Amino acid sequence: MKRLRPALQYLWASPTTAVGLLLATLALVGKGRCRIVSGVLEVHGGLVAPLLRRATLLPGGAAAITFGHVVLGRDQTQLDATRYHERVHVSQCERWGPFFLPVYLGASVWALVRNRHPYRDNFFEREAFDAELRERSKAPR
Repeated sequence: MKRLRPALQYLWASPTTAVGLLLATLALVGKGRCRIVSGVLEVHGGLVAPLLRRATLLPGGAAAITFGHVVLGRDQTQLDATRYHERVHVSQCERWGPFFLPVYLGASVWALVRNRHPYRDNFFEREAFDAELRERSKAPR
């Protein structure tokens, strides 16, 4: 059963991963790169970087974004810098499966309705930032 669990997690998250794979093809336009790190496809370059700079609601764009088991980043440096945060989103996708994207968007709308920031106050982002802070506080200085 232990070997079956990771397979089920990939299957459960596959609808969201499919969106990531579709967007990952943008890396093929230009000098995009991809590699698998701990079971997650990391993609950067090509049209991914301009997409992340311009097609998000964040001022200045996003450094990286996760869709299932696919993480799109502006460049390798950004992928490295955001890896822990984005892995929290991978875990969230494994937990929520095909419901992740609609529930994530709903959490942003819920934050807006409550006069909060749709990104910083989205509970998925708060969970990722909190976990990232806990992890950084463990790191030797």
